Amino acid sequence: MFSFNMFDHPIPRVFQNRFSTQYRCFSVSMLAGPNDRSDVEKGGKIIMPPSALDQLSRLNITYPMLFKLTNKNSDRMTHCGVLEFVADEGICYLPHWMMQNLLLEEGGLVQVESVNLQVATYSKFQPQSPDFLDITNPKAVLENALRNFACLTTGDVIAINYNEKIYELRVMETKPDKAVSIIECDMNVDFDAPLGYKEPERSAQHEDTAAFSGSGNRLDGKKKGVEPSPSPIKPGDIRRGIPNYDFKIGRITFIRNSRPLVKKVEEDESGSRFIAFSGEGQSLRKKGRKP
Repeated sequence: MFSFNMFDHPIPRVFQNRFSTQYRCFSVSMLAGPNDRSDVEKGGKIIMPPSALDQLSRLNITYPMLFKLTNKNSDRMTHCGVLEFVADEGICYLPHWMMQNLLLEEGGLVQVESVNLQVATYSKFQPQSPDFLDITNPKAVLENALRNFACLTTGDVIAINYNEKIYELRVMETKPDKAVSIIECDMNVDFDAPLGYKEPERSAQHEDTAAFSGSGNRLDGKKKGVEPSPSPIKPGDIRRGIPNYDFKIGRITFIRNSRPLVKKVEEDESGSRFIAFSGEGQSLRKKGRKP
């Protein structure tokens, strides 16, 4: 048997199984057709021509299909998935936020290469506006929005649509690599403080409140007796103490605020002084006089 090879060296297998080509890129709004394709703007997938599907089917690539997009003029790159193969030949359609990350204009050239990415385990996002804090459950909203994405790249600014409003989030960190696949993965999500967010200032002054400072109410409607507030003391009401003229050196006299004892006035003995058993006895039977 004879074999014929037109190349001096065999082609490496890694190049045989890799898809790499250039396309003119346009935003989804330029896609011709009666159907509204605004759903493409809500995710991270692109639309490629049918010839790309023909080439990919002949290569031994892994699924799901993931691609690396590179703008060689600005050295910017990102990663994405594919949604459909219905674009015109030589053209691919990208979401508007993806074109902004790549610094691409309408009709610019983009390099598309097939890649294999590791499954994501962790990602951290930073909202680009404090308005993102108005969402009640941001993790649930982000989880629902990421279902339209195939992969994440560190440094990209993705756009999600919630309640007819666009929120932009920067991918601050991804693990285990800078570009990861988020299809059928268990990924922990964390948020950084929004761009331009300021912590509310808290007043350092705390008013001292006394516990149980209220007044009680009685069931009969009467007001509870409250001690009257002391009236202000006038300078003329202050009485000076009487000096102790009997003071002697070495003797301490303790003067207590006690009331002086009331002196009893002694009455005359002939007066109404009480004398025990001083009454006269009387008899019911009169005694006769002796003759």
